[in-house]
Amino acid sequence: MSWYDRTIRWFDDHRFAVDAVLAAAFGLFAVSAATDVFLGSDPWAGRGTIMMWSAGLCVPLAWRRTHPVGSAVAVYAVALGHLLAGYPIMLPGDVAVLIALYAVTVHGPSWSHRVAMASTLVGCLLLPVALAVRTGSPTAVLDGLPLAIFCGMTGLVVWAFALVRRSRRVTLDALRDRARRLEIERDQQARIATAAERARIAREMHDIVAHSLSIVVAQADGGRYAAASDPDAAVRSLGIISETGRAALADMRRLLGVLRADDDAEDLDDAPRTLAVGRPGPGSTAGALTTGPRATPARPAAPASVTAPLAPQPDDADLEPLVAQARDAGMRVSLVRVGTPRLLPPGAGLTLHRICQEALTNVRKHAGPDPRVTVVLRWAERDVELEVSDDGRGAAADDDAAGPADPGYGLLGMRERATVFGGSVTAGPRPGGGWRVRFTMPVPPAHDADDRPGTPPAPAAQPAEPRTEA
Repeated sequence: MSWYDRTIRWFDDHRFAVDAVLAAAFGLFAVSAATDVFLGSDPWAGRGTIMMWSAGLCVPLAWRRTHPVGSAVAVYAVALGHLLAGYPIMLPGDVAVLIALYAVTVHGPSWSHRVAMASTLVGCLLLPVALAVRTGSPTAVLDGLPLAIFCGMTGLVVWAFALVRRSRRVTLDALRDRARRLEIERDQQARIATAAERARIAREMHDIVAHSLSIVVAQADGGRYAAASDPDAAVRSLGIISETGRAALADMRRLLGVLRADDDAEDLDDAPRTLAVGRPGPGSTAGALTTGPRATPARPAAPASVTAPLAPQPDDADLEPLVAQARDAGMRVSLVRVGTPRLLPPGAGLTLHRICQEALTNVRKHAGPDPRVTVVLRWAERDVELEVSDDGRGAAADDDAAGPADPGYGLLGMRERATVFGGSVTAGPRPGGGWRVRFTMPVPPAHDADDRPGTPPAPAAQPAEPRTEA
């Protein structure tokens, strides 16, 4: 900010003090040089009265910007008073009328400057009449018309300049207000985006942790009981625990990678890098990270069975892996597909997959021992419907666990995911006992999906699968 801008800012922040000093300086000059143009042959007659009228015109100017309407009313009242008292024009005190007109036009409301200009014109029309009364000659009215016209034109010129200044001030105020609103909106959008990202990460964390840990706990309990009588079953349980933990670890690495700042990668951006992948042989440089002219030996590659693969997240409507995983965990799950599958928009397949995953996790946690679960995937003309139902304890499990006032984060996360794609989720007890979760999401019609360039043909409808005992 330049010195000029700082000076203007200071003057604008101390309006009353600046205006009071200027009004005092102008008042001192006006009172000391007070003159009635039409006083007569004796210039000293009534000089004290003229000085008081001049001081009355100058004092209200100290509030011309802080209280423009009140200041203008006071100045115009004093001017009308000395006009009716027989002092038609006093110089330089009457210049305060033009100053008040300018101030109320620039800083006052819209109606105030119109009223002030109308009052100025009325005062100019009363000026010839006051001259005729003062001189006692009716012809003084005609003699005072040129003076009245001159005063009126002067007031109009001051008003026009003030309107230009007012327009600039209004424009600047509008720009400042717009900039302030944009800053507020930017901060609000940033907070909304942050909250949405946190909600998304919380949903993903809940899906990964709740689903994977429920499978791990179930398999660990089963393997512990089967270790003595059926060692092969215990080995299979350990394999499922290993695969589930590895997949959960990969998902966690992918999710936390959004939040992790890789400072080392930024430091190495300017240097060429090559990473040799594979098992290093004797005398080879495989498995070394090369940066610039020198190569730094890397740590030996971990066995493939230990490294968690970063597999892509599911983004289609294939629920067979979830059902197979639930069957391996000891659940009796049946999968029924109705209609012709179609290509889903980006992200919709992941939503369908996660909602089915969360519904199966809730069955495992709340349905009780050995429930029968049916997963139905229906493809309609305009939407796709997923229904996961079981014949377990249903709402009784929720009452025993957390009470009806605690819906948990699972259903909340499912509803949030469905809302993103314009869908809906309903959950509740089903007739005859058990629990049902129903998810409906709009999808493009079949003919629209077939017309898209590069869209693979939709697979044929598969018959309904019979219920399979785990």
